Amino acid sequence: MAAADPSRRAQTKAANRAAILEAGRAVFSELGYEATTVRDIIRRTQLASGTFYNYFKSKEEVFHALHDDGVNRFRPILRQAYEMAQDRFDVFLETAYSAYFRFLQENPPPGGAEAKPDWTRVRLDTPESLALSDELCEYLRHYAGDDGPLTGVDAEMLGAACIGMAQELGERMLRGRIGLEEAVAFCTRFTRGGVKSIHG
Repeated sequence: MAAADPSRRAQTKAANRAAILEAGRAVFSELGYEATTVRDIIRRTQLASGTFYNYFKSKEEVFHALHDDGVNRFRPILRQAYEMAQDRFDVFLETAYSAYFRFLQENPPPGGAEAKPDWTRVRLDTPESLALSDELCEYLRHYAGDDGPLTGVDAEMLGAACIGMAQELGERMLRGRIGLEEAVAFCTRFTRGGVKSIHG
């Protein structure tokens, strides 16, 4: 018997995982996280239950994978914002915040902000989230060179503050409490002012 084509196996695995994630996103959006079961997700695919468990152990893992998928899709958008801004820190801030809030608006969490369980609100411990955080800090360090606007500023602490603020305001935006432009303006002004104030 001929050995299976490795490239075909890889394509099948990728297709199966994508099908589960697509089904999970749809079911979480329709039923909410708490009401969704693994069986609900499996029924939305053409896969057997055993196949599901080859990729995920629980609905929690599916939810986390959807979050990480969004992080991976946002990274090139953040990189583009940095490349467009070049050495203009103010432009980078506004462009990056605007890109994040627009991405969040176009790719809301499954079921919306209200449907998210508490433990999914801030997830900075996954490889994907850590890579995004590291990339943001790398960009911020660029502005910390000689005579730069961030000279003397801890890029990691600033990066964590920017991510936390964006996540919190993003949740409020999804709930309709603030508008996108309002969120961008606030984050940009607050970060700029905060940078000036911690210079002492």
